[in-house]
Amino acid sequence: MARALTRLQALFILVVVIIAVIGVFLGARTLTPPVTSTTTTTGKPTYPEYPWLDQLKQLTTERNIELIVITRHEQSILSETTKEFLNSPVAKELGIVNIRFLSVSAELWSSYIDNAAKAGKPIDVAWGGGPTLFNTMDSMGYLLPIDLSKPEFQAIKYEMDKIPRVIGGAETYKVDQNGLVRWIGASVSSFGFTVNLVRLNQYGLPTPQKWEDLASPVYAKYLPDIPQISTADPTMSTSNTRIFEIILQAKGWDEGWRILTLLAANAIIYSGSSDARDAVIRGDVAIGTTIDFYGYMAQQVNPNCKYIAPQGETIINSDPIAILNTTRHLIHAVAFVAWVLNEYGGQQVWLNPDINRLPVNPYVFNTTQGQSRQDLKQALQDALNAQSILFNETLSANWVYSVIYYFKATLVNPHDDLQAAWARIAQAYLNGKISKEWFDYLSMYISKPLTFTDPVTGKQTSFTLDYAVFINQRLQKDTAVYQSLMSQWEQLARQRYLNALNLLNDALAGKPVPSS
Repeated sequence: MARALTRLQALFILVVVIIAVIGVFLGARTLTPPVTSTTTTTGKPTYPEYPWLDQLKQLTTERNIELIVITRHEQSILSETTKEFLNSPVAKELGIVNIRFLSVSAELWSSYIDNAAKAGKPIDVAWGGGPTLFNTMDSMGYLLPIDLSKPEFQAIKYEMDKIPRVIGGAETYKVDQNGLVRWIGASVSSFGFTVNLVRLNQYGLPTPQKWEDLASPVYAKYLPDIPQISTADPTMSTSNTRIFEIILQAKGWDEGWRILTLLAANAIIYSGSSDARDAVIRGDVAIGTTIDFYGYMAQQVNPNCKYIAPQGETIINSDPIAILNTTRHLIHAVAFVAWVLNEYGGQQVWLNPDINRLPVNPYVFNTTQGQSRQDLKQALQDALNAQSILFNETLSANWVYSVIYYFKATLVNPHDDLQAAWARIAQAYLNGKISKEWFDYLSMYISKPLTFTDPVTGKQTSFTLDYAVFINQRLQKDTAVYQSLMSQWEQLARQRYLNALNLLNDALAGKPVPSS
């Protein structure tokens, strides 16, 4: 009997061992979720849409929190985000009672962040403004490195695992050489122009397809009284800054500045990108340089509007979000970033018909609201397959202030003189009063990079790409250098536009084109 029991016990032990081995094998083959979240006694997350929320609650006891976010987003996005986020379980469970947005122009971000920290009210999160701005902030040491292996960042990792690594050839988040995440794209954008088809037809104008089309004299036919193009001051618009940089990288430095100069000459230059968009919607102009979601918004408001991304001449951007190293509320900042990336959270904001941005998280199109926005889903698919240029973000960071301030000094400040000269040149050509050779010469004359005195070396120099890189940081940090160059550039530009009218008189008098 004892021997039989012993055999029975041995058999039982063998079965237990086999079951255990099978269990280990099956467990090893079971897919695990992107993050291990703390769950309730039922073994399930309290909020299935945010399976990381229970874990974050355990990592902090802080409540009654106000998050401060520095941003370049427009008010419609901020209002919708405030409403949706503060009503979400993420904000309620973590005790986030307010979110304060600081809408600050790009060049003032560093001083705002520094001053806020000194005042004892440090900024927690940066959101919106494009990769160049965030790369600049990163190089200046303002962005908090995110180590996805640490528990406090598992919520962000969970959401990042849903995002394609690359969209349209552009990375959707930035990782440094140590594997630390610096910023994450929260939405996707392309850049182009929005046209008002009724206005184009009314004035008998062609629909542009390429950037260089915006520099055509055909759009100068009714200048200066009736401009047909709208664009924005780059010191006030990061999206138009990016458009101007795309043109320079797609077309090359000298040709790029020719296109930018004549585009500006054809245009009304508004103080902000939303004003440039609204002018197209109203039909005040026929064409406006816009980021894609402004184009989609225009199409929603006015079906006679159409957004065009120049094929092979645009880029796909991920518009970043990042945690600042000044934050005092790390877990709450993490929660906001994760919520923004989540398909039931901030990605829903982009679906609002008054906003119309492309979500970076494709899972949003599996939600109820997402399924009703097949237009945006198709637009995201188009972005994934877009023909775009290889945009050099390092070069952008190294020249961006030079591009912004040279554009401001030579095209925005003396715009009346530029447009007056261009109107006469273009109309003389369109009316057959000057030759193509003279027209090309005058177009290049008013647009070629200026020669001036470098305030650093005291030597005569031209505004070449190399010089733009050389002077970039000094323009931002050295007031004397900034003031000297802005003054010289504007004065020289004004004089050039006046000289162009004298040259036009020579052309009209039948004189030969000057030798180069």
